[in-house]
Amino acid sequence: MKFTRYTFLIAGVYGLLVLVPQYFLESQIGADNPPAITHPEFFYGFIGVAVAFQLVFILIGTDPVKYRAMIIPSIVEKFSFVIAILALLLAGRASGPILIGAAIDCVLGVLFAFCWFRLGNKERTLALT
Repeated sequence: MKFTRYTFLIAGVYGLLVLVPQYFLESQIGADNPPAITHPEFFYGFIGVAVAFQLVFILIGTDPVKYRAMIIPSIVEKFSFVIAILALLLAGRASGPILIGAAIDCVLGVLFAFCWFRLGNKERTLALT
């Protein structure tokens, strides 16, 4: 249980540290990775949803057994980004730092899946006693 708790708390805090500064970096991102962001509503919408999910991770970390069902959408959140970046990489449309972010999300997705299975085994063990 401690492993699951720390996994989700660390993932949530890490995600907030990475995502929140992006609210202030729209023009810098456009300059570093041209072309400029032409649809800021998608950019800020993505950041907002991603930040909300970091709060979900922190919530799961407070009581993993109670919020076990929320681990499944959390796994989807991680692997949807990984799959999208892999598809873009294969199409020659992604490189650089985004690959590091996808690798970190892949590791977190695997850890989330491990936690989900592990919590399920603990629930079955507790039900038998």
